[in-house]
Amino acid sequence: MAEQQDNRPNVVVFFTDQQRWDTTGVHDNPLDLTPNFDRMAKNGTHVNNSFTCQPVCGPARSCLQTGLYATESGCYRNGIPLPSDTKTMGHHFAEAGYHTGYIGKWHLADEEPVPESQRGGYEYWLAANVLEFSSDAYNTVVYDNDNESVKLPGYRVDALTDAAIRYIDHHQNEPFFLFLSHLEPHQQNHRDEYVAPDGYREQYISRWTPPDLASLGGSSQQHLPGYYGMVKRLDEALGRLIDTLTSLNLLDNTIILFTSDHGCHFKTRTAAYKRSCHESSIRVPTAIQGPGFDGGGRVNELVSLIDLPPTLLDAAGIEVPSEMQGRSLLPLLKGDKQGWPEEVFVQISETQVGRCIRTQRWKYSVKAVDKDPVNDSFSEEYHEEFLYDLQNDPYELTNLVGFKSHQEVSQTLRERLIQRIIKAGEPEPVIIPAQVKPSGQRSVSLEDGHV
Repeated sequence: MAEQQDNRPNVVVFFTDQQRWDTTGVHDNPLDLTPNFDRMAKNGTHVNNSFTCQPVCGPARSCLQTGLYATESGCYRNGIPLPSDTKTMGHHFAEAGYHTGYIGKWHLADEEPVPESQRGGYEYWLAANVLEFSSDAYNTVVYDNDNESVKLPGYRVDALTDAAIRYIDHHQNEPFFLFLSHLEPHQQNHRDEYVAPDGYREQYISRWTPPDLASLGGSSQQHLPGYYGMVKRLDEALGRLIDTLTSLNLLDNTIILFTSDHGCHFKTRTAAYKRSCHESSIRVPTAIQGPGFDGGGRVNELVSLIDLPPTLLDAAGIEVPSEMQGRSLLPLLKGDKQGWPEEVFVQISETQVGRCIRTQRWKYSVKAVDKDPVNDSFSEEYHEEFLYDLQNDPYELTNLVGFKSHQEVSQTLRERLIQRIIKAGEPEPVIIPAQVKPSGQRSVSLEDGHV
């Protein structure tokens, strides 16, 4: 076998859809669903506090592809294609001499099959725009470079992973950037079911339930077993991909990023599964291994999906475009925390025009009351909706917004949210405080409630 002549690191993104952070062992899930992810996190770099910047499929993907907030790229809701003049990671890696490939779910076009002009610059293409509509768990249908329909054999997770393994094998002698975008553990839309591989759902009936779901219910009793079975098969696929890189002597020179577009609250916060400010909707599992990340330990700073494109470019020695709105994680791994934001900023669409920030301790969220959540991308006026003390209420069961005891905290967070909205490129808004209400025995000062 010829050795790869170019010593620049390969980059593989293993991307899942709608995966909660607490499905993983490193986040204390007791079911041993993710031994391969957990190994990545322990031996590489575990991004402990990782969040989406838009908890819905298309907008989250636009942020990860471009390094721009969804309102900046214009893809603030599903169904809006990436503008033709917007560069993606596919463009940047290709311009740097990498071969680029995209396999799986895209969700950044307005046609199916996706025309070449809407593929984000990726050279190799084996994907569908809305994979949940083009395929089913055991009927994986995607489209190739010529927009010919291709049916891949096997359970969908395995079918896409097999395609990724073939891609790696064919491109092992040149630097490559491969984006493997799974649909799982997203539900199969047409029957609103979480379809695990045969025999997997049964293993997780009446097993561990996260505290928010145990308290609030939603559809979790019906859907958690299948959801967990899907997560288990995804982790096994991650292990097979790592085995492939090992067998081809590529592992030590390949950066692998595992992350997800958003979480899943199982209809406890809205009528859908995401599109809310809550941890169950915005917090995702993230780990990176490979050159620059091995032995990186656990990063506890708050990291957004929008920080991952500059991180991958930086790690590959590619200049990070000035227009990207996130920042590379690599300085954090060297102990340089200077200027790192003390909160993550989240935009919410489709259920509401909403904005929130999440600090180490607090969650603060606002919504526009007179805007259309589908047709309006921003607002000049918001109203306070949620305030959670994550230190004492990590599963967000008590909304403190308006409490007299928390007025100073709310005021500070209000000012910080306004600044983050402006920094994201939006007009400066007015935020209307919630009506003050008694707080019983609750009392908090800014010293007690560091934000």
